[in-house]
Amino acid sequence: MIDPAVLRATMADLGQPAYRATQVYEALTRGLATEFAAIGVLPPALRTVLAERLQPLSLTPVETRAAAAGDARKTLFETPDGRAVEAVLMIYRQRATVCVSSQVGCSVGCAFCASGAHGLGRSLSAEEMVDQVLHFARELRDVGRRVTNVVFMGMGEPFLNYDETLGACRLLNDPAGFGLGARGVSISTAGVVPALRRFTDEESQINLAVSLHAATDALRDRLVPLNRRYPLAMLLAACADYVARRRRKLFFEYVVLPGVNDGDDQARALAELLGRPLYHLNLIAYNDTGGEFARPGARELAALRDRLVAAGVACTVRRSPGGEIEAACGQLAALRPAGPGR
Repeated sequence: MIDPAVLRATMADLGQPAYRATQVYEALTRGLATEFAAIGVLPPALRTVLAERLQPLSLTPVETRAAAAGDARKTLFETPDGRAVEAVLMIYRQRATVCVSSQVGCSVGCAFCASGAHGLGRSLSAEEMVDQVLHFARELRDVGRRVTNVVFMGMGEPFLNYDETLGACRLLNDPAGFGLGARGVSISTAGVVPALRRFTDEESQINLAVSLHAATDALRDRLVPLNRRYPLAMLLAACADYVARRRRKLFFEYVVLPGVNDGDDQARALAELLGRPLYHLNLIAYNDTGGEFARPGARELAALRDRLVAAGVACTVRRSPGGEIEAACGQLAALRPAGPGR
């Protein structure tokens, strides 16, 4: 899509009335148009001029893979500077959720996640993030459905690209544009404490999730290297302030790694950290990324959940579809498909 400010400036430069910018913005967001020629309310001459000056899409879809069960679709996009990034559509009975990437690659380097295997390429713009959502909105429209939720849980650390990520949220939430309710949007951070505190000051109903993955600094230093900069005491203090000031539920994510972070010591430490009001823990089975870890079975997940619930932690097991197409939690790596010249 194109930022509304750019549209307004372009129309002013062309000597067009301001409402033309509004018409284009609505067509790109509500109407899901992909080319100016399809915006019938514009004069033909203006459509031609706009096509010469602006690109309605900031990302080019390269390849889409669909899970056999029909519950997940992953698209590989190319950016204008030739980089690759992936996003995922997860389809449920009542919901359709787009998992958005905020960066090309990732600098955090979590031990179980494929996204940071090659480091950080660059951060994405707000428009590039929104275009991931609009792409899947078009696919859903073709089957009579719509995007109900957006989660910034794909490639990258959203809070290391704070301004553009929040800009994307505002564009998605804009009632004059795409119009997705703020409570249908979630941002996940691995624990960038200064940005978390900044987010606490935002006047927004956007949901927040913290990727925890370990309940002691010794283990979290290994699994989430960002912990060496923002250790658990610092992170949990910021989380407590967020809940106290915002009075909103705070979600914690925990990728379960059998024999690593699911033992009694970690369960007891989790109960001490998270057994408080408005904290909710989501357990996620590790998805294979070619590393040293194993995937837990359903019984192992249920047993850990039951131990935590008995200790006073609000806890559920979260399903992560798309493993067979490398679209599940932790698997996005933006690997280009093999082909001529590659």
